Amino acid sequence: MVTEITQGVKVSVETEYQAAYSSPGQSHFVFTYKITIENTSDYTIQLKRRRWLIFDAGFLQQEVEGEGVVGQQPILEPGQVHQYVSGCNIKSGMGKMVGSYSMERMVDGTKMSVAIPSFVLMAPLRMN
Repeated sequence: MVTEITQGVKVSVETEYQAAYSSPGQSHFVFTYKITIENTSDYTIQLKRRRWLIFDAGFLQQEVEGEGVVGQQPILEPGQVHQYVSGCNIKSGMGKMVGSYSMERMVDGTKMSVAIPSFVLMAPLRMN
């Protein structure tokens, strides 16, 4: 697990290779990642948008940007945690993702960018 804290918002990521949904012979590798967002600040915040950079060894970088996460724009009061699971497909079996969330303080509308730590996508067969 990797973790990063930005302005009192702690983001942790755990990844898992999904062998049952992958086809290495056809250059199709599937990964899931579980994100835990913990509001350790003194303010209620709302996640508005997310931006991902996906690096796939030997292939072009992809950028994914949009509203919320898995169809939600969660509001977290101080001390609250939000978790979700999503996924990513890559062609090489080796890559990484990094990103950020656009969040807003509910009390005054202050916008902030919260870092999502860089994490590795590595199919077990690529580790040899």
